[in-house]
Amino acid sequence: MRALVLLLILCACASPSPRMLGASRHDVRLEGIDFAIFHKDEVAEVVRMTFVARPSRRNIPALMAQAAAQATGCEVIAFSGKALAPRDTGVVRFDLDCWGALSRRPDS
Repeated sequence: MRALVLLLILCACASPSPRMLGASRHDVRLEGIDFAIFHKDEVAEVVRMTFVARPSRRNIPALMAQAAAQATGCEVIAFSGKALAPRDTGVVRFDLDCWGALSRRPDS
C-alpha cells in the first residue's frame, strides 16, 4: 500500500525530460487547465498537469503554445510543437523566438 501511495505522489509531479534538465519552471493556468512550462535557451517543454478527456483535447495544443509564450515571454515558432509521445497532448516541446519577441515589444 505504501508503495502505491509513493507511486501516485511521484506520478503527480512534473519534471522535465533529460534534455531540459536545468531549465527554469513556470506554472500557468489557462481555461482551467494547469501547465508546467520548462524553459531552456530557445526551447519550451510544456507538461499538461490537468486531466482532460480525449474528446475535449482538440484545443489543448493551442493552449500549450499560448502557455509557453506567456511563461517565457518569447514567441512560439509556428508548427514547431512536437509531442514527446505520438498523438499525445501530455508533453509538447516548442521552439521559441526570444530575440524577435524582444525587438517587437513596445518598451524596447
